[in-house]
This record gives sequence, C-alpha cells and structure tokens, in this order.
Amino acid sequence: MSHDFTAKAGVVHAEVLLPEGAPSSWSDRGTLWNAVEAGERRKDAQLAREVEFALPRELSQAEGVALAQDFVRQHFVSRGMVADLCVHAPMGEDGEAKPHAHVLLTLRRAGPEGFGPKERGWNETALLREWRKGWAELANARLAELGYDARIDHRSLAAQGIGLEPQHKVGPAGMRRVARGEEAERRAEHDAIARRNGERLLAEPERALEILTHQQSTFTQHDLARLVARHTDGAEQFGQVLARVEASPELVRLGRDGRGQERLTTRAMLETERRLERDALALAGTARHRVGASGKRTATLEAKGAGITLSGEQEAALGRVLEARDLVAVVGTAGAGKSTLLASARAAWEREGLTVRGAALSGIAAENLETGSSIPSRTITSLEHAWERGRDALGPRDVLVVDEAGLVGSRQLGRVLAHAREAGAKVVLVGDAKQLQAIEAGAAFRAVVERVGAAEVTAVRRQREGWQREATGKLATGRTTAALERYEAAGMVREHGTAEEARAALVAGWMAARQGRGTEPGRGDSGDPASTTPSQVMLAHTRADVADLNARARAALREAGTLAGEDHRLETARGPQDFAIGERVMFLRNERSLGVKNGTLGTLVRVEGVAADGSDVRLAVRLDGREGVGSGREVAFQLRDYGELAPGYATTVHKAQGVTVDRAHVLATPGMDRHMAYVALTRHRDGVVLHWSREEHGGREHLVRALSRERAKDTSLDYGMAEERRALRPTLEQAQARAAVGYAERRGLHPLGPASGIVVARPEMVRQGGSAPDRGEEHPRPLLAAHHSLDGRDSLGRGTTPAEVAAAAGRDPAVLQEVRDRGQWLALAYRDPGAAEAGLVALVREEGGDLRVASQRLQEAGPEALGPLRGRDGLFAGSTTKQERVAALEAARAVPGSLAREARARERAGGVYVAAVEAQRGRDAVEVPGLSRAAWAAVEAVERARGGQPARDGEGQGSARDYWAGVSGAGAGSAAVAEAWRREVLEQPKVARELRAVSEAAERRLGQEGMQDAGRSAGTALATDGPGRRDRLAEVGRVVSVSCNGSLAKNAQERAQARQHDAEQQRLGIRRGYGIGM
Repeated sequence: MSHDFTAKAGVVHAEVLLPEGAPSSWSDRGTLWNAVEAGERRKDAQLAREVEFALPRELSQAEGVALAQDFVRQHFVSRGMVADLCVHAPMGEDGEAKPHAHVLLTLRRAGPEGFGPKERGWNETALLREWRKGWAELANARLAELGYDARIDHRSLAAQGIGLEPQHKVGPAGMRRVARGEEAERRAEHDAIARRNGERLLAEPERALEILTHQQSTFTQHDLARLVARHTDGAEQFGQVLARVEASPELVRLGRDGRGQERLTTRAMLETERRLERDALALAGTARHRVGASGKRTATLEAKGAGITLSGEQEAALGRVLEARDLVAVVGTAGAGKSTLLASARAAWEREGLTVRGAALSGIAAENLETGSSIPSRTITSLEHAWERGRDALGPRDVLVVDEAGLVGSRQLGRVLAHAREAGAKVVLVGDAKQLQAIEAGAAFRAVVERVGAAEVTAVRRQREGWQREATGKLATGRTTAALERYEAAGMVREHGTAEEARAALVAGWMAARQGRGTEPGRGDSGDPASTTPSQVMLAHTRADVADLNARARAALREAGTLAGEDHRLETARGPQDFAIGERVMFLRNERSLGVKNGTLGTLVRVEGVAADGSDVRLAVRLDGREGVGSGREVAFQLRDYGELAPGYATTVHKAQGVTVDRAHVLATPGMDRHMAYVALTRHRDGVVLHWSREEHGGREHLVRALSRERAKDTSLDYGMAEERRALRPTLEQAQARAAVGYAERRGLHPLGPASGIVVARPEMVRQGGSAPDRGEEHPRPLLAAHHSLDGRDSLGRGTTPAEVAAAAGRDPAVLQEVRDRGQWLALAYRDPGAAEAGLVALVREEGGDLRVASQRLQEAGPEALGPLRGRDGLFAGSTTKQERVAALEAARAVPGSLAREARARERAGGVYVAAVEAQRGRDAVEVPGLSRAAWAAVEAVERARGGQPARDGEGQGSARDYWAGVSGAGAGSAAVAEAWRREVLEQPKVARELRAVSEAAERRLGQEGMQDAGRSAGTALATDGPGRRDRLAEVGRVVSVSCNGSLAKNAQERAQARQHDAEQQRLGIRRGYGIGM
C-alpha cells in the first residue's frame, strides 16, 4: 500500500491499535495491510479510510501522542476498527513544530476470526460529526487538565454564530507541496478565504467581539489575538485587524481578574447584563403576588397531611417563595428537597387563583420539575418560541418557576425576566450556581442572587446515610478533597491501573447491583435488596465514554441472559444500533407530540415491521414514571419519524443534573472539574462508586486536583460597579443584610451584629417658616447619644472578633497587592494555575491559616510542589520552552516569599484596624447633649443673619457638607452675624453654655477630622446608622457651624473695631503733632 506515513520526515510516534479479540499479528503494519488487501476481491476496492487531525501546539510531544492515542481508542478502536496511527511534528515556516496525526482505519470490523463485512454505517455523516465533537471535547478537556487556555471548537462557523467564511483545512501534505514550490490550490484557497475574512473584520470589527462573547461574557487580550490570527492572512493583516478591533467603540475594558489578566467585554454584552440586573432589581422591588399567612399555614399543613414533613429550613424558604415579591430566588444544595418545597408552593399559589408554570433549559430538567412538583413545565426555548408568535404569554396572574437556573445564560435569562416584568408576572428562580455552569455566556443566576438575595435550602435529604449527606455538603461548598476522602474511606472510590480496567469494573459493579448480588458500599451489609431492581445510572463526561459504557452494559446483559430476545439492528440518527426487547432506551430529542424530552428514559416493549432495509419500523416504549422504571405510559412511533434513540444505561453528567437514583456509578476522566464532580457524586440515595485509572490521571493527587478545579463562569458585572447602578441597590439592602446574617448564623459564623427587620420611621424635623423643632425644655434629647453595644461593636458596626480582624486585613491594599502578584506568579509558573492555587489554599489550611509556616513548608518542598511547571527542560526541549521553564521557576520561587510578606502585611493591617476600632469605641462613649428651645432659637437667628437657611427634608448629605464648609469661615466677617451672636448667645449665658458644651462634646466624639468626615459620610452610612443618625449629624453640624461662625464674626468685629480705634488714635496723634509744630 502507498499510505506509509512512517517513511515521512518528522515522525515521532507510530503504532497499530487493535480492538479486543483482533489477531495480535496485525500489530505489524505490513502484516495488517497485506491481510486487508487479501480480503478484497475487487482490484479497485477501497482498502482504508484516512483521518487526519492537528494536535495542539501547546502540548509537549508526549502529551500530544497520548491525546492522539486516547482519541483513536475511544472513537475508532472501540467500534472494532484497526487503527494505524502515525504522529508527525515537522517544522513550520515560523520555526515551530506543526504536530498532527494520520490514522488509517480498516473498513471492516476486526474480530478473532479476522475481518467481517464492511460497515456501511461508518460512512454516515452523523458519525463524522460525532467524531469531530468527540475530538473537541477530549482535546479541550486535556488542555484544561494541563493548564492551557487554548480551546478547540468543532462546530462550523455558522453553527457557532460566526458570520465569516469557513476556511479549507490545509493538511501537512499541502504545506509540504508549498514548501517544495509545487502548486497547492487548497492552500491558496485557504489563504484567500483568510484574507477575505480579515477584510470583513476590518470593515466590521464588531464581528470579532460578537464571536468572543457568544459563550462567555468576558474575554482576555490573548483570546482576542487568537481569534484574529485564525481569521486573517499574514502578519500585516493580523496587525491591522487587531488594531481595528482594539480601537472599536464596542470594546469595553472591565478590570483585572484574580490572575491579574485584564478582562474585556462588549458594550452589547455589558448592556445585556446591566438590563438583566435592572429587571431583576425592579421585579424584586415589586410586590404583586401575595399569599396570606393563612395560605402559608395551609400549604404546610397539607404537606404534613400528605406525609411530607417540611424542615424548618424548608418552611422558611417556602415563606420566602410565597412572599408578594415578583422575583424570588432559591439556592438549593443538590438533594435538599427543592421539589418538595415547590410542590407546596404550587398548591398555595393555585389556591390564590394564580397559574403556575414551569421552565428549564433542558427537556429532561423540565420533565423532572413537572414530575417532582406537579408544575406543568416545558423548555425555556419552547416558551420563547411561543412568546415570539404571540402565544402562551405570561400575565399578571402567572407564576413562572425556572428550575436549574444556574444553567441559563445571561441573554436567555434576561429575556425571560424582561418578559415577566412587562407582563407583571412573578418569577421564581431555583438552582445552584456551584453545579454545572451555563452553556451560553454569563453566570446569570449567580449575578441575580448576589443582587436580590435568595432563600437557601442546604440541609441534604436525598442521601439516606448521614455521612453521605455531610459529603454532599462538602461538595456544595467546594471542599471536594474532603468529600472524596470520606467516600474513599468507605471504599467507594476505586483505583484502577488502566482506563480499560476502570470501565470494565464500573460496568461489573453496575451489573452486580442490577442483579442484587452482594451489596455496594453505602447500602450496608444488612441492606436487603428491594424486590424490584433499584434505579441506577452510569455517568461519564463525554458522549464517547457514554457510548462505550452502553456497549459494555449490553454485552454484560447478553452474557447474563437478561436480554434474551434477538437483536434488531435499527438505523438511528447516530448510526446503526442494536436493540432488543426489554432494552433500556433514552430519547435524545424533545418531541411534544410524543411527550418525550431529550433524556427521557423508557423500556423497549415492541419492535414491529422490521424490513431488510430498515424501513417501516415501528417501536413501542414504556416510559419511566413517578413510581420508577416501567411505571409510565406507553408511546409508539415510526423509526423514520423519530430516530434519536440510544441505549439508556449510561448518560452524561450534564444530562443527569436534576436526576435522582438509588445508585450511581461514575467514571472519572481528566476533563471533569469541581462542578461535574459535585453533580456526579450527588445523584444517589443509597450509594455511589467512583472509578478512575492511573493511566488517565497519573496518580491520586492528579485525580483530586482535576475534580477540585474551579471553572465558574463570570459576568461583566463582576468587575466593578458603575455609579449609575449603585442607585438601584438601596431598596434591597436591608433584605440582603438579613439574608447575610442568616447565612452566617446557619454556618456557625459570627454575624455582623443583632439586626432588626423592623424599620422605625422617625418624624422628620419641621423646618418650614423657620420654626424650631419641638423639644422638651427639661430633658432635651441628645444630639448624639452615647453608643454602647452589648457585643463590643463601635458605632460604625465594627467589631474585633478574629474573623472581622482577618476580613479587615484582607481589604488592606498591601495585602490585596500581594494576592494579585501571587496570582500572576502562579499563572506564569504552573500549567494549571487554578489547581496550583487550590493546592496553596489547602497547604495554608493544613497549617491552620499560618502563612509563615506555610511559606516555610513550600520553600522546603520546592517549585513543583504545587503542580507541573510551564515550559520544558532537557535534551529535546526547544529554546522557547526552555526559556518558559526558566521564567516558571523564577515565578514559582517567588510564591513562598509572597506568603511571608502577606503575613506581615496582614499583621500590620490588623493592628491598625483594632486600634481604630478601640479609638472609635472611646469616642462613642461621649454623648453630645441636646439643646433647649431657646438655644435652637439662637441657632436659627444666627443662621438667618448669615443669609443661610436650615436644611430641607431630604437634603441630608448636601446640607451637612454646607454646614461643615461654614466652619472654614464663610460669612465670618458679617456684622449681622456678630450682632446676632452677641444678642442671641453672649447676652444669654445659659444658651452660651449649651452651645459651648455641644461644640466641646462634638470634638471629643467626632474629632477634628471626624467632624468633616461625618458630613461626607452622612449619605453613605451603614444601614444601622440610617436616616435618623444622618439628621442628628446634620443638627450637630448646624450647632458647630453657628458657634464657629458666630465666634469668628465676633472676633472679626472686635478686631475691626480695634483697628478702627487704632487708626483714629493715629489720625488724632498726627493732627496734634502738626499743631505743636506751628
């Protein structure tokens, strides 16, 4: 055969990968292809299929080879193909390697007896799309695991929403022809398309920004440069386009993230998320859907009557959900009983005559919402589709419950809230921002919760074992390592040598549980298996792994005799698939006419009309219902009308969010993260077993690091807050404060102090017509009462508990700068900065928060203690990667010193904070006395003489500033002020003593600088200070200002009189002199 890629230059790896049972002699390339050729009768027969794919340049040679091997095994060898793999790394024009892989695949399935018939299904376009997607998923997971920011998108530009022309793939062969000076039309067309795309971006630079914000709210400069490089031709056009995009008025620079990288977004994205924020605040500030106290009590009693006991936490959340507010959020830990809560809320709303509707991002989530709460539900997309056509619009008597809201992106959730606000409807958002992240741009649910608060349901009810509920709590709060350790101690984390062993063991465990043999850890040795098969599911990250697990499960069921009927080969949308009567099947597309969703499960009960060509096949499936497997209705359909079917034994983690089963079996692969681990390890009631292999993860520490990775999405609202948005927040600050205190108390943290939910309205001062406030003569109330707090807090709400001192130190600029610098060093040093940071946090936690000890331990452990460093060294490392390794070592060695400096900065900042609180406590003990009516009359008389007016209602901050500005002496030379001061104050000793006492006490209470600061902060005081305290500060300001101005005016008048007297005496003296001389 002519396809001998091993003879080409730059070959770094070559091997033949065989499916299970294939003759071992085929590992020799010559033997294999001779056998292939001998098996064909026609001389012009097609012998093989070639697949070629580029490997990410970011990967090392070994990492690239491993990625290629894994992809070939998962997608080709697993189907029975023999794969002849060659990895090349020739040098490109830029002096860097251009790694890529060639794979020659047999067209016939290989087995112990040799080759079978040709598999026509392997030529299906749908299968090619699946390979492309599988490559993107696997490559992106590997890049993320190794700490690289680069990503691959397998979709067409049109599918990605990119209005650019797709470029031809120019393979290495085309590049070699160009290098030899031969004609390479494909490369020329590729360059021409790139040039045209570059011209489009020059004309419309906003296209590039739209592409970048399609799936993320913010991006970096590196993201932008990578996109421009992909769609331009040559350095000159690249520079022109990049400069044009950076100069676009649509580009918005937001600030820096935790790694010190500048985050960018577009005006359109920023406005979308600001509008989301405005609509959320407006809905939360409107109360039109009230359920009375009796309705709430009835809901609780009905739940008890149905055998459902709501916990205190659930009852509190139910009360919050049934509030009149038009937007309520519920944050619920996985398995905390949100569906039970919503079922009670639905009953209460319906008794009030409200219509309750449900929605979720995916069809299966909508189905689970409807099953668990009896709320009629559908997908958000279908709702929006109906709204666009004027159907099913929300109204003022509607309540829309959005489940799994954390999966909804900013644009879509913004449209839902805008529609609800316009319609006057109520929206209840239910979700957990710590579970799987939104597919589209933005962490919208988290942003809304941060702004309007949320009812929390954190007590886990799904797991039957107490320690498993505790483990779920750890997963929910990001303590993945602790949760894994707990499951590991119970024997529910299984280590295997190879990926093959891990998958085989997972399916074996699934079969054992299905057949009721023995007990899985977590059920207990005394757990008597139920008479019916317990519900269970196998979970994996990628579709390829799911397909592999499904195939293994079918083989195991066949071997056990459970699938006794004959196989029916059906042409599904994903290619030929064998099904037998009694097979568990999963529907993969929403279809309202059948009442099935993407993810609906059922059991195949009939296959009728099977023809040789697969036409006119009719299937009947018994759906799962509320009572479990086989308890739902039966649906029948033609295969040609609905062919999106797959075996239903395994599913992806994404599809499983919101699902509850008795047992779960999880395959941990490197692409998983903290969010996936949280979902995968919390689906079960009785037990979960996690299988992993050293072949895929390298070691336990790498498994823990992968499953602890934080990949939470951000929003453009996370980077600073514009002044115009600050004005929207005050109406909800008290509710948020109460929620924060409750959150702290439930977790045993020290709250900010006793808080009251009752706001007492104080009568405003009556200042019309210059009349003085009505105050008692005998005991006028103090202008500022002495502040005494039972918990030792000062008047600004500050305390000196360890947590508060630490929080204050954490806000210190020097500490923040050290943290930012360390983030940059971690990003420069390690391939996975997030994992390095997590390891650093764990190290500090192990040392009880002692940064100095942690610094010493890290210094002793060496630079690689936190993970693999960037770059490479050694004989085969290039100059660029060697330089990167040198820089990485320098950055890593700076981290221990940063910890020590942060410790010193925290100590200094904490000391300053404690001293400031103690000084404020001393000032708080001083009472500023009140004034009698006579004294207030004198104050207002002097004010009128100055030509000033008392502050009007609502002036607050501005009036206070005016008073403090008056202290500087504005109007001090006025004779009218001096005369009023003499007449109203100096000639009335009692009034003079009162004003002097106020001024002296105010200086002791506020300090000279504090008196000015009080005026500036009057409008931004803490919630505990409130409008009443601002008014009293303004009153103090009035008195002090009048006293200062009166004294200054009097002194100025006396000096003026003295100067006049001296001048008169001098004039008279001169006149006398002239007379004497005559």
